[in-house]
Amino acid sequence: MSPLRILPLLLASLFAVQADAADAPRRKSGLWEMKTQMAGMPSQGPMQMCVDQASDNVMQERTKEKVNCPVMDVSRGTGKVTIHAVCKHEGVTSTSDSVITGDFDSAYRNDMVVRYDPPQHGMKEMKMVQEARWLGPCKAGQKPGDVIMPGMQKFNMQEMMNDPQVREMMKRQQKQ
Repeated sequence: MSPLRILPLLLASLFAVQADAADAPRRKSGLWEMKTQMAGMPSQGPMQMCVDQASDNVMQERTKEKVNCPVMDVSRGTGKVTIHAVCKHEGVTSTSDSVITGDFDSAYRNDMVVRYDPPQHGMKEMKMVQEARWLGPCKAGQKPGDVIMPGMQKFNMQEMMNDPQVREMMKRQQKQ
């Protein structure tokens, strides 16, 4: 499967996580393995992503540019961040509640529920759990933004986000 074919699912999960994690602690630079399970959807298996501070902020920067979140309540505790957000984008209001636990140096877990009004892509609600663990430094030949999906060649998220074809596809996805 090509990166362009899985991009909508990947972006949906990353967008949701990054939108919720906008005020969460920053991840440690290096290679992270992430397992994402969205209710009602088959698991794609774990993906790996090489991150540094710049690449880890790409999705957050895109989110801040395109989404209006008049409500963003963040509560921090020891090893726990709770986020309640209400965001509006192109006529859709999404209300998300997320509990992120872990230390962001070695592992974290994000339990999230997002409710859409009106329903988006036929969904009123999306439940997602993402578990991530730090594997160590990025592997030789990897650069920040490199993503490795199960059974696929690697691609670079930063380069994809700047590709005009991908940007056009994202616009079409948002209008559906």
